[in-house]
Amino acid sequence: MATVTQNAVRRDPRRWWALGALVASMLTLGFDTTILNVALPTMAGELGATTGQQQWMADAYVIVFAALMLPAGLLGDRFGRRRMLVVGLGIFLAGSVMGSLAGDVNWVIAARTVMGLGAALVMPLALSVLPSLFGPDERTKAVGVISAASSLGLPLGPIIGGWLLNHFWWGSVFLVNVPMAAIGIAACVFLLPETRDPASPKVDTLSTALTAAGLGALIYAIIEAPGRGWGDPLIVGMLAGAAVLITALVLRERRVERPMLDMSLLTHRGFLFNTIAATLVMFVLSGLLFVLPPYLQAVLGHDAFGTGLRLLPMMGGLIIAARAAQPVVARFGSRAVVTAGLVVLAFAALLGSRTTVDSGYGFTALWLSITGFGFGFSVVPAMDGALGALPRDRAGSGSGLLMTTRQVGSAIGIALLGSLLASTFRDRLDVTGLPTKAADTAGESVVAAHIVAQKASSADLVASANSAYVHGMGLVLLVCGIAALVTALLAAAFLPNTPVTHATKEGEDPAMATAAADAGQ
Repeated sequence: MATVTQNAVRRDPRRWWALGALVASMLTLGFDTTILNVALPTMAGELGATTGQQQWMADAYVIVFAALMLPAGLLGDRFGRRRMLVVGLGIFLAGSVMGSLAGDVNWVIAARTVMGLGAALVMPLALSVLPSLFGPDERTKAVGVISAASSLGLPLGPIIGGWLLNHFWWGSVFLVNVPMAAIGIAACVFLLPETRDPASPKVDTLSTALTAAGLGALIYAIIEAPGRGWGDPLIVGMLAGAAVLITALVLRERRVERPMLDMSLLTHRGFLFNTIAATLVMFVLSGLLFVLPPYLQAVLGHDAFGTGLRLLPMMGGLIIAARAAQPVVARFGSRAVVTAGLVVLAFAALLGSRTTVDSGYGFTALWLSITGFGFGFSVVPAMDGALGALPRDRAGSGSGLLMTTRQVGSAIGIALLGSLLASTFRDRLDVTGLPTKAADTAGESVVAAHIVAQKASSADLVASANSAYVHGMGLVLLVCGIAALVTALLAAAFLPNTPVTHATKEGEDPAMATAAADAGQ
């Protein structure tokens, strides 16, 4: 189909309906970002998933998403954005069906991998079609609508997921994606114009393979290390292999004339340190969303729906702060706001690390609310500042690198913080008197320990499991707090203190890319 010119589309009264198609797509991805977290404790109980397997269920999606996002965007540029967007939604739908029918952990992990492939196509392409739909005068509003849709998916994910788990089987958290994806496909087919950019760089198959293999090896080593030991030959080999593959990727991308990952962007101080800040925030957020649901369900005893509701203070704080961040940045500058946001995040994490078995939900809601505000006031201006530090003609490649590093931060957060939790829980769990097989099963996760305790009618094992899990969660939060504080010091020392709202006022592409990346979370 011929490329549709921007002016023609701007006069098309269907453009706002077309935006609705993109909103349906982004809402689907927003759901899937958080809906699985509240389901993991239930799935762990029914499928017998260890903490490591739960990490893989979460990380399989994120790794593929991060590794394939840039080449997926280039495929849309070359072969048609609408066509590849429909393909991405179709793949995401197929993965969701596959997950709903899965009978064991390995099939769930495979389904999440397929869904990650679909999401990698949907995310960049849903945003790249906006310039062909709207002119500068309308684009900022369109970007706001898309960002709001994706943000809405974050708090709705746990609530809808919890309600489904209370009324249906665990596969329903996958099946709920099917009608949303189907609506998105139909709307894209009938409402979106086809656009492409034949001049875009070609997909570099070798760089894509190096990215996926390097990330996969690194995450595998981090997740499996608590069980095998950091000195295990396989773990050492995986870490060494990851280092070689990622180094090869960097060297190759620096030599290529038109790289997919433009590493030279990291020479811009503002981009580098804002990217580090945004990536650290995603590291903390993904780790928190992994460790919190088992605490709320297994330790505090809430059902899945109640767990979803109890995550709302953090989501509410995040959304409110994200919306309020830009006016604050305009007045005080990005360095001050990012630094303050990181300090608030560090305070919240350190406060949360004081949680005990007897703390109750009131204390948790307090530090969760503060956490949300810290997230919002750090990640949004950091991402705006990263793109604002670049020349206008580098905004596209900069947003791609920024979104990719954010996803990598999420994957490593789940792997590293989840592994720290798993090893701490296993070391502190008292399995005295249990048969060897039952003791091994109890050490796999707090949910597994509760199941073993129920079968053995052991109140002592329940108490030990709760205590061990809360201790492990406190250690994770302590690490998050220290990391946020160190990043705050780096931000205060190295970030340029430049307001970054000028691009959003003009409706230029940097703002669109930034809002897109915000929505991508």
